[in-house]
Amino acid sequence: MTGIRVLSNLASGMTVAHKRNSLLDARGFQRVLKRLAKEIADFFKSTAAEMEGPERPRLVLIGIQRRGVELAERLARLVEPMLGEPVATGALDITLYRDDLETIGPRPVVGETRIPESLDGKCVVIVDDVLYTGRTVRAALDELADFGRPARIGLCVLIDRGGRELPIQADIVGKRVKAKRGDRVDVLLNEVDGRDAVELVSGRAA
Repeated sequence: MTGIRVLSNLASGMTVAHKRNSLLDARGFQRVLKRLAKEIADFFKSTAAEMEGPERPRLVLIGIQRRGVELAERLARLVEPMLGEPVATGALDITLYRDDLETIGPRPVVGETRIPESLDGKCVVIVDDVLYTGRTVRAALDELADFGRPARIGLCVLIDRGGRELPIQADIVGKRVKAKRGDRVDVLLNEVDGRDAVELVSGRAA
């Protein structure tokens, strides 16, 4: 589905047309989530098989605020029956770990960071909605280091839009898209937006 919304900038006299393309509808969204859950379960099983010692590691899904948190919780509910055991979830707000913190003002808005337990020896999967430059993930890795030393850390993203500025790649990807620097990838979640969808929004001056 494609939609075009025209916005006018009265100050400059320039008109900007925003083109909105559907990347995933609700049905496609659910299919991708189920596949991601299966790949997370496989990732954990391979990690457990490689580890030495009598104790089986635990899986923890950590979502990056905001939509990564909801995705992590939904994925955990899908992964649990595949593993036959509960999957812990947590949340990371990476605001204070950003490498551009000095540019966002003296009083940045900081959301919740919630880590359910020590991450020592755990298999941790970071969950985010969109992977772009890699800077958000780098900040998340820096913050996770404050909560223990996981046996392994993986990265699961719903959308990989390219455009990396750091050498960071996801282990588990729902969908890869080609997006220009001026484009925006909108991930809509039922818990936040009232529906599940992914849309590519591009703008051009007219």
